[in-house]
Amino acid sequence: MRILVIGGTGLVGTHVVKELVSRGVDVSVLTRKAGNVSGLPKEVRLVRGDLLNPITVRTIFRNVDRVFMLNPLSLSETSEGLFAINGIRKSRIDRIVYMSVHKLDSALYLPHFGSKLAIEQAIKNSGISYTILRPNNFYQNDYWSKDPMTRYGVYPQPLGQVGLSRVDVRDIADAAANAITNDNFVNKTYNLVGPDVLTGPQTAEIWSSVLGRPIKYAGDDLDSWEQKSLQFMSDWMAFDLKMMYEFFHKNGLLAEPGDIEQATEILGHAPRSFKEFAKETAAYWKSGV
Repeated sequence: MRILVIGGTGLVGTHVVKELVSRGVDVSVLTRKAGNVSGLPKEVRLVRGDLLNPITVRTIFRNVDRVFMLNPLSLSETSEGLFAINGIRKSRIDRIVYMSVHKLDSALYLPHFGSKLAIEQAIKNSGISYTILRPNNFYQNDYWSKDPMTRYGVYPQPLGQVGLSRVDVRDIADAAANAITNDNFVNKTYNLVGPDVLTGPQTAEIWSSVLGRPIKYAGDDLDSWEQKSLQFMSDWMAFDLKMMYEFFHKNGLLAEPGDIEQATEILGHAPRSFKEFAKETAAYWKSGV
């Protein structure tokens, strides 16, 4: 089985690629970069291209059986996804697994939620077998909080007071690999959630426990968060994410009845807990590797 992974060089995609390779699957990864991409197994073939380039769309799906696709957050996310779907439609690909976002229907006004709706609909109308994965906020987003926590004792992600059913990226990878290699999950949509509801203060409390030092939640001041974020992200992205956190503060992003059971079905195991993720991560950070 020959699988092309779109979005395979980022946080989620690299885990998906590694899981597929561990199962002996023939994997290629689309990348805009020339040369090697760090973090990917040596068995992976890199295919250089850009989904906004018609030449790429007309050629990358040749000699491919199935596709995993996630489109990184960008101003062209929808166009890249739709271009890819048209390339897939013109090929002999028999399945696509697409990573969307949990509860996108409840907040379509958010740019990076609403941008995925057209892609989901295009997939469903394409006539190609599909599985759509809708994950919650990632545990591994906390990697970017390492320095604030370990140096200053502050957890900065403004998750709010209602709570999120966050998910481990490794669970997304397991679900993606199962969906793309197994026929039991065809033409279905799966919400991928973790077993716990986590607020900002609860998350900081867990990090305090595993790091062995007080970690304070930075709070829910999103104007301040946006201004600080402009130091390391674009203004449009900071604005988009600020609106997302405003939604979290008001509504949370909570698992619904049946979500845990549904996630367990496609994972083949219970969803990983945040506390175990935090313990593993804290041990790794303390090891100095």
